[in-house]
Amino acid sequence: MTMFLTRTWIKIRHWEYWPFGIIQAPLFVYWLWLSIKARSLFYFSASNPSIITGGMMGESKFDVLNLIPEEFKPKTILIRLPADINNILASMKSGGISFPCIFKPDIGQRGWMVQIIQNSEEAANYLLKIKTDFLIQEFVDAPHEFGVFYIRKPNESAGRVVSVTGKKMLSVTGDAVSPLHRLIRKNPRALLQHERLQKIFSSRWHEIIPDGEKIMLNEIGNHCLGTCFLDHGHLITSELNNSFENLSRRITGFYFGRFDLRCQSPEDLIAGKVKILELNGCGAEPAHIYEPGYPLIKAMGVLLQHMRDMYEVSVQNNKKNGIPYLSFLEGVRIYRYASSVIGK
Repeated sequence: MTMFLTRTWIKIRHWEYWPFGIIQAPLFVYWLWLSIKARSLFYFSASNPSIITGGMMGESKFDVLNLIPEEFKPKTILIRLPADINNILASMKSGGISFPCIFKPDIGQRGWMVQIIQNSEEAANYLLKIKTDFLIQEFVDAPHEFGVFYIRKPNESAGRVVSVTGKKMLSVTGDAVSPLHRLIRKNPRALLQHERLQKIFSSRWHEIIPDGEKIMLNEIGNHCLGTCFLDHGHLITSELNNSFENLSRRITGFYFGRFDLRCQSPEDLIAGKVKILELNGCGAEPAHIYEPGYPLIKAMGVLLQHMRDMYEVSVQNNKKNGIPYLSFLEGVRIYRYASSVIGK
């Protein structure tokens, strides 16, 4: 079987790889119904009053990070274009950030243009490709990465964590016989990243990897880059809920979204000893549903409940706290702007 057919078969058999629109199509109908009930197509904008559109689209990652208490954040700077490599290096120095570090668009989604940058040459190459303002963030060298989804309804006294997603980074392990490219082709998740990995590991592509040596193919926790998402719902305890309730209460106007973070251990996660890489608002999902083998019917149920929760948070904020919904014209304007940025 050719590589193309093999990869196609992998994608067909595992719904986690299906196009975004296929999964969202049934949810679109439900969104229309909720919009009619709320009398606003953009009712979700009231879910997180301090984040533009509630975090569904067009929000600045840098602005959202600025809502988070300093002790929970990695060093992060915003680069506005136009800029050159000298501007980049000077900004990194003044911001206390060194290589390796993370470059990512200030407005983006699903891992688009998120890269680990190792040196000034890679930084210069990134600058040639990026067409929008971007962030430079220190690389948090902690072994565990999680996505934690938190919900607090305005009519309730306390919020709760509804999803914890563990992230297993893409890697292969040597057997003293196979070259790197063969190890990649044996790994279904890595095979789907074949072209990208061939560029990154071109100097080692034909190297025989010693027995037991682990090669990290990706250290960014995005599903589209090959990261495996795992359901870690067993970590949801009263202590975890209290930790994220206390943290979330310190973020003005935040009720509904997912913390993407790194920490030293699951115990530190539960205790709230974390570094938050991103805070995603209502546009985020409870990502544990993308665990390999997670039933599609069960996942759809989770997403429908997720949309119901978003609706209730938004409507309660509107009625109880007087948070207005985004107007139709403003919502369309933001959508077009966000689409143009990502399409650059």
